[in-house]
Amino acid sequence: MAHLGTGIGWRPEIADVVEAMPGVDWVEVVAENLCADHLPASLTRLRERGVTVVPHGVSLGLGGAERPDEGRLAALAERARLLDAPLVTEHIAFVRAGGALTASPALEAGHLLPVPRTRDALDVLCENVRIAQDALPVPLAVENIAALLAWPGEELTEGQFLYELVERTGVRLLIDVANLYTNQVNRGEDAARALDELPVEAIAYVHVAGGVLKDGVWHDSHAHPVPEPVLDVLADLASRVSPPGVLLERDEDFPRAAELRRELGSVRAAVARGRASAGTATATAPTGTAATAAGPVAAGG
Repeated sequence: MAHLGTGIGWRPEIADVVEAMPGVDWVEVVAENLCADHLPASLTRLRERGVTVVPHGVSLGLGGAERPDEGRLAALAERARLLDAPLVTEHIAFVRAGGALTASPALEAGHLLPVPRTRDALDVLCENVRIAQDALPVPLAVENIAALLAWPGEELTEGQFLYELVERTGVRLLIDVANLYTNQVNRGEDAARALDELPVEAIAYVHVAGGVLKDGVWHDSHAHPVPEPVLDVLADLASRVSPPGVLLERDEDFPRAAELRRELGSVRAAVARGRASAGTATATAPTGTAATAAGPVAAGG
């Protein structure tokens, strides 16, 4: 997988800021917000400077019971070619229900909804991922999401679910450390345990974003500064594997350029802290003991 470096989510509201910001190696853009026949001038200039642009899809619904829509897949493939992207990304989620095969009208959720962590749901997801992989001209990476609810009767932890998904399909992972933290606060799922169980060598890149706590619920808002606990999860991940890319997401309430630069600096510092920790662990490991900073734990282990 290509080395991406440190990036930021490109949004029209901060296009000028992103262009002028030093140290931005790549950007990510919401695929559905692009017109296939006309790139925004800012993205064109970034590409001319050699900045990698990765399309990030939000509407495939790979976790849904229906097979991926051919038109949506074709549009995502078209945007990957348009941007000469090294990969494309989507979410492990469902976004619609109902329709012709059901007794209900088609319904678009307008939100990323969690997939039950059951073996039946995993079978459906794996097949949908394979269909998407066959239709795309570049590798696919899929992202873990934040959720307020857990389905009853779940059979796998998040880490086990992702491990088996990668093992069965070869898909890459986009790990959102803010979502791991959100699920830790809201659902009591330990972020460190999830990292223990992940196939970290499959990580294509990492998302980092801010949020806010309201009435005991953590909201993954993408509209607030990245808090220290999320940076701690990032550092923990970086102590296990050197992520090919790390990207700061911001979707609302955009701060001044100086604040965005400061946040990018905090992201870089967290990665460096994690890598330094990994180096220390390796250096102090007893003779004959393998370093434990990287390497997955088998699902169920």
